[in-house]
Amino acid sequence: MSAPYQDMPQTIRNFFSYMSNIKGKSDKTVHEYYYDLRTFFRFMKCSRGLADFENFDELDCSDISDDFIRSITLDDIYEFLTYANRIRDNGPIARARKVSCLKSCFNYLSTKARILDVNITKELEAPKQPERLPTYLTLDESKRLLDAVDGEFKVRDYCMITLFLNCGMRLSELVGINVNDVKGDRLTVVGKGNKQRTVYLNKSCVDAINDYLAVRPKDNLKDRNALFLSKQKSRISANMVYKMVQKNLLRAGLDPEKYSPHKLRHTAATLMYKYGNVDVRALQEILGHEQLSTTQIYTHVDEDELRDAIDRNPLADFRPRSGENGDL
Repeated sequence: MSAPYQDMPQTIRNFFSYMSNIKGKSDKTVHEYYYDLRTFFRFMKCSRGLADFENFDELDCSDISDDFIRSITLDDIYEFLTYANRIRDNGPIARARKVSCLKSCFNYLSTKARILDVNITKELEAPKQPERLPTYLTLDESKRLLDAVDGEFKVRDYCMITLFLNCGMRLSELVGINVNDVKGDRLTVVGKGNKQRTVYLNKSCVDAINDYLAVRPKDNLKDRNALFLSKQKSRISANMVYKMVQKNLLRAGLDPEKYSPHKLRHTAATLMYKYGNVDVRALQEILGHEQLSTTQIYTHVDEDELRDAIDRNPLADFRPRSGENGDL
């Protein structure tokens, strides 16, 4: 295990290894487990009088024993969530992530490591989440963005934005594309948990990729496999793509504070559902969502549809005949 996890007990470090090597979770996800469990065990040490809350952020948890873990109750977890809410100002989403982390960890400790006889988090519920609709560009705004792409790497940047808006891929998926991942109208991407999926390319995407390949550097490459190259001829970074999107949003007269590469993913999903009549299960496959519930946020009804529904009411054009029901 890498050095940052050395301040955690061996049993928990084993959990990180299991999630990474067996469950196939990404490094980012495992780091999030680490941060949440470190906060939890620091809280437990302080609440049991083994440490002081004043030194909370410096506490080492590597001395926590299996017996200590066995002594943790569901009430302890509820107290921790109260602490996360009131003291650390964690909102429902952050607390829900902590609940998910604790449930995964205690499930591992009871069913895999078998240091617990009972999984105390089995009935633990996540905080109710506020309903948030995805932020996305309208069809006209999407066209404005594509029309506005400019600069030294215009062909490359246009291709990347075209893939975002048409295929709804994640930023990490786009920068990870290799040249040999593109085969005609099929593209293989690696999504969350290192899971591969096939993305089918429409004519706009195929044309944009072919136009880019025609100008893509061929000599002195630092990464011959990478499809999208930086000025230094190495694989373009996620940060560079993010800044490129922000720059072109500004050119299109759109708010770079409101939109991002991930919002372009939302845009692709919304446009496919709204204009393409794409079935939500097909949309799930396109986006690479494990849970259908994640995809269902794109089935929201927008303002135009609400207004149209009211206008289609059979009484929408009714007017009373004057004089028959009194003065109106």
